[in-house]
Amino acid sequence: MELALVIAVIVIALAFDYTNGFHDAANAIATSVSTRALTPRVALVMAAVMNFVGAFLGTEVADTVGKGIINVPTGQHGLVVVIAALVGAITWNMITWYFGLPSSSSHALIGGLVGAGLASTSVVLWSGILDKVVIPMILSPAIGFLGAFLLMTAILWIFRRSNPGKTTRGFRLAQSLSAAAMALGHGLQDAQKTMGVIFLALLTTGHVDKGDGIPTWVKISAATAISLGTYSGGWRIMRTLGRRIIHLDPARGFASEAVAATVLYVMAIGLHAPVSTTHTITSAVMGAGATKRLSAVRWGVAKGIVTAWVLTIPAAGVVAAGVYGIAHLILE
Repeated sequence: MELALVIAVIVIALAFDYTNGFHDAANAIATSVSTRALTPRVALVMAAVMNFVGAFLGTEVADTVGKGIINVPTGQHGLVVVIAALVGAITWNMITWYFGLPSSSSHALIGGLVGAGLASTSVVLWSGILDKVVIPMILSPAIGFLGAFLLMTAILWIFRRSNPGKTTRGFRLAQSLSAAAMALGHGLQDAQKTMGVIFLALLTTGHVDKGDGIPTWVKISAATAISLGTYSGGWRIMRTLGRRIIHLDPARGFASEAVAATVLYVMAIGLHAPVSTTHTITSAVMGAGATKRLSAVRWGVAKGIVTAWVLTIPAAGVVAAGVYGIAHLILE
């Protein structure tokens, strides 16, 4: 039974990784597609490849997810906790995808871990959640908004006397690079979260020790799952991020992607924090759009997105707690 549960955890974790890919494909390419810097198919191929590469750039976020959120019990009991956390995260991903809301797959996973941990009376590492989740969750959107606003303001001033047609063509080309950087950051952040969950399952059954690194096969499988998910698309959320918040031009698309990608790299490599790529790019889009005029941003759509952000961790946690209750009765 324990071996079967380990296999089930790995399969469900990779399924979550796949849903993360198509749910968050919009993060990297929505702005580039909406400004016609890239065609949808080319953008998806590029994003899938860069997601795969990004997954191998570090394991700091995976270590935080695998060791810094909850202390999972050993054996079969621990595996049931991890399964419940994953199902909670996947359920919230599918709900927000259906309604076209760019919520955070990362926070859905963390909410699932906390909800399943509380339901199973596991030790939840609240200090680690505060330092590595809550504070970065607040900081990354704020920095994304302000950074994109300032960068776009600087671009408007620098290119104020330039030929509009040439400038637009130049920023379309620059957007190809910024979109690739964003996709690389997405792989660096989000593929590692799945690696951390699989590591957590292996840890509960003694297949790895807490001081071990992430096994190579875990890295390859997580990178493959998220890149395949990205390639399959995510058009509902892409429409929201690329058009419904604000109609972007190439310069604003470049500014938002460049700032968001920078935030992802700093948070992953510098602070080892599993931040939301969705929150970061959405806030950056709002910040770049606000330079046109504040009323240009559709704040009603933005309000719905922020509501989904606030609900993500508790909603995924409640679902995970319910799944744990059912799974505990059946499997234990």
